[in-house]
Amino acid sequence: MRLSRAVRRVLPLVAAVLLAGCSSGAGPSAGPGAGSPAAGAPTAAVPAGLVPVTVAVPAGLDSGPFDTPRQALVPPGWSMSVFARVPEARLAAWAPDGSLLVSVPDEGTVVRLVPDGRGTATETPLLDGLSQPHGLTFAGSTLYVAQSDRVDAYPYADGRAGTPAPVVTGLPDANSPDLRGRYGHVLKSVAVGTDGAVYVSVGSTANISYADLVAVPPRASILRVPPGSHRPEPFAVGVRNGTGLAIAPDGSVWTAVNNRDNIQYPFDRPYGEITGSARGEVVEAYVRDHPAEALARLTPGRNLGWPYCNPDPDVQPGVAGTAQVLSDVPFTRDVQTNPDGAALDCAALPRVEQALGGHSAPLGLAFVDGGLPGEFARGALVGVHGSWNAEPPRAPEVSFFPWRDGGLGPQQTLVGGFQEADGSRWGRPVAAVAGPDGAVYVTDDAAGAVYRLAPPGR
Repeated sequence: MRLSRAVRRVLPLVAAVLLAGCSSGAGPSAGPGAGSPAAGAPTAAVPAGLVPVTVAVPAGLDSGPFDTPRQALVPPGWSMSVFARVPEARLAAWAPDGSLLVSVPDEGTVVRLVPDGRGTATETPLLDGLSQPHGLTFAGSTLYVAQSDRVDAYPYADGRAGTPAPVVTGLPDANSPDLRGRYGHVLKSVAVGTDGAVYVSVGSTANISYADLVAVPPRASILRVPPGSHRPEPFAVGVRNGTGLAIAPDGSVWTAVNNRDNIQYPFDRPYGEITGSARGEVVEAYVRDHPAEALARLTPGRNLGWPYCNPDPDVQPGVAGTAQVLSDVPFTRDVQTNPDGAALDCAALPRVEQALGGHSAPLGLAFVDGGLPGEFARGALVGVHGSWNAEPPRAPEVSFFPWRDGGLGPQQTLVGGFQEADGSRWGRPVAAVAGPDGAVYVTDDAAGAVYRLAPPGR
């Protein structure tokens, strides 16, 4: 039975409150430097090198929030326009025929956007009746779609998806008998490696849920389905919610992670206004910036720490107001789940290559390997959804991480301005993908829009 759209939109909000398990939010970075503001920093500062532009809205696409002029922050000379209106738009992938496919989990659909040559698109349905489709990717002419409980491969030709072949089924979701409807991170993402292996993200059931790590297949993990197999194997574990999942130009697998909420202060010392030991206390000023959200290269068996170890970017760990470095980030023990380090040796974990500020909520992850100008020619695009539980909120944005020496450099803001000075928002990016025309296309589930972000002359 399909629930009504209104009911389906309420249920995730209820789950989020009950589980306290959906990290969100990232303030604009200060440009290519590795530093990050301390807690309580302003949220409306213009990222270095960006300028405000009015978002162009074609006739017929000007319903709210575009019934009033909106400004975005973009690199000089770039423009931004509304390409299409797709309510609850999530992840996206370009098809071989030059159309843009967008998943709409709330409706169980995948829609096809065909550019009309005028900066907008014609929308047609591609797939419907699915179970919360989310991740989309192509390998040649084969479309892979990640639903809540499975991944399927569709032959794609002439703007149509053919009969699907199952890649993996029986993935955990809210309908799994052992979970009894309790699942906080049901949406899944998919990527296909250079060897044909299929990778799928399986999020945790809650903020802290130890059973996820011993489930079969494990949750809070990135699973790998070898070529020709239908049996998923754990590839990386301790990944609370690796919604961002993509293959880099060198064939490596990367994930962007939504980490845990309401982390307890882990050090036996004062913090902020607490004069005695704050150890074990949930201190709002500490929670706002901790833990960092990992952007990590995955290797077989890599452990990203959850729920026992947290990426900690503080230059002076546990000191209020200290600077943060979001590159090569070490781990700190979680005092609630791993107080003596017996559950997992956090110091032995490989450091996180890059990270975003606490509660940034990175969602879509895609790589660019040529096609964009200058410094944006090669790197990673990340849709940053913005925080739901931080005060002041971290702002939504599209982040760019340059590809350097076989890895990623520090975060830069490619487009911002979705959040006003008072913390209110008119949009929340989910994913950003480079198009065949040399522009970047950004999905926004809050505004119900897809944007075209165009470099000069495009």
